[in-house]
Amino acid sequence: MNPEEEPLDQWAARRQGRLRKPGEKKAVTLGPGPQRAAHLNPAAPRLILEWDGFQWVPVTVVDDYAAARRVLYPAPQPQQQAQPAPKKQPGRHRKPQ
Repeated sequence: MNPEEEPLDQWAARRQGRLRKPGEKKAVTLGPGPQRAAHLNPAAPRLILEWDGFQWVPVTVVDDYAAARRVLYPAPQPQQQAQPAPKKQPGRHRKPQ
């Protein structure tokens, strides 16, 4: 084995944090010309792509920039409200009222 070669398990562990996670999504503008910043043509339709671990797979087409944002960043679901903490009872070291 060449001393400059890195074992595969060490290489994979080092690369783990940099890789895309399967299920990650991105939007691509479907319009004339090259890809540019998303805000430059907000009315153009968007293609939503999802990373499957090996390639970007088309998922759906949405009408505009706002719809793409809703697909990529869904609103968090409302959580059940937590019960308020009970009032603190006077301890032994406190003067009774």
